[in-house]
Amino acid sequence: ERRDGWVAVMSTPAVCSALYILDGSFKTLLSRDWRGDTSPTHVERFVSKLAELDSESDQRPIMEDEEAKVTYVYIQHNNLYLLALTRNNANAVALLTFLHHLVEIFVHYFKELEEESIRDNFVIIYELLDEVMDNGYPQFTEAKILSEFITVGAHQLETPKAPMAVTNAVSWRSEGLKYQKNEVFLDCIESVNIVVNSAGQVVNSEVQGALRMRTYLTGMPECKLGLNDKVMLQAQNKSAKGKQVELEDIKFHQCVRLARFENDRTISFIPPDGQFDLMNYRITTPTKPLIWIEAHVERPSRSRVEYTVKLKTQFKERSSATGVEIKLPVPADATTPEVKAGMGTVTYAPEQEAMLWKIKSIQGGKEVTMRAKFSLPSVSASDDDGPAQKKPPITVKYEIPYFTVSGVQVRYLKVIEKSGYQALPWVRYITRSGNYEFRLDHK
Repeated sequence: ERRDGWVAVMSTPAVCSALYILDGSFKTLLSRDWRGDTSPTHVERFVSKLAELDSESDQRPIMEDEEAKVTYVYIQHNNLYLLALTRNNANAVALLTFLHHLVEIFVHYFKELEEESIRDNFVIIYELLDEVMDNGYPQFTEAKILSEFITVGAHQLETPKAPMAVTNAVSWRSEGLKYQKNEVFLDCIESVNIVVNSAGQVVNSEVQGALRMRTYLTGMPECKLGLNDKVMLQAQNKSAKGKQVELEDIKFHQCVRLARFENDRTISFIPPDGQFDLMNYRITTPTKPLIWIEAHVERPSRSRVEYTVKLKTQFKERSSATGVEIKLPVPADATTPEVKAGMGTVTYAPEQEAMLWKIKSIQGGKEVTMRAKFSLPSVSASDDDGPAQKKPPITVKYEIPYFTVSGVQVRYLKVIEKSGYQALPWVRYITRSGNYEFRLDHK
């Protein structure tokens, strides 16, 4: 069975015994107990287990308490903790996904999800929890449709009628939508994650992609999307000119007909109204870093440190990277910076203990150098016996429009609706930096 994106697997269902919303001090702001097999003492055990961890990096979103026979699933948002308790052999990842959906619903209703917004909206939150969960089983988490019959404000005497979308097979889209201009906007966004060690070797390379859509369409349209996915083309016995890509870990929005996709790799769907992520994917094939950084650190004397940073753009000249920002970490006590850059502007940000090198736009195939010199206090410079400090890496931010590092392309995007109107599809490609780091070789 499938409901609002949740696939019911009878052996490991997503069963939530109780939900607690905690503040930054781990005090309970609000709770909802669905199954009666847990108690607030389990929350105290959860807090003590968190306190036992040495650092935040040791925290895990799913923790088992074998002694109490309870599993804790939690996420943190701003100054709040959303904690789900389960005693069953539950699908913990599905519960984790449910908590993220719950945050999206609260943000849709309250704009900001913080302690104050929880305290100010107890009634509406309990109404929402009754709709999204039934006896501990996740039910309906589409914020736009929920807002049609659970409204913020004074309650009216007449009983609100649930919209058709709640009982309809197409739960993510309301009926009767009308637009004067029917348009579909599709952004193919890829985030590049790169980690390079101090020896200049790529130790981690990954591309995370998303097909983000904004639809403004009348009625109940049927959309079909074709990509240059290698498996998709082979399944359809088609040959495409140009590059074919192999997409991994594909995750679809609930609107996509999975049976159709598994049969012939056709992406067919009735879209939600407005913005949503149609599809997410990952590519782990090693890719050439689009922006390469070479950095050298020298200490000509005990009170001086010099940095030389070379930036290379390793993509074709017809493309340009915009909003480039290189964050170069420097000692906390560095003073009197002297900077020279072949392009862009460089500012010293002592509150971040870094130099920020910003370039508005740079073409592919370019090479630019920045040099920076700093003075170090003599007391600090002569203190070599102190504990070794963790040296943060150089981080890079950028965006390259009209370009995808994977080479994924939209072959077609068709919109079919019974009234026969013509929709305008717009497609845009963007590549941007994700976790993009270069480790420094400190001498």
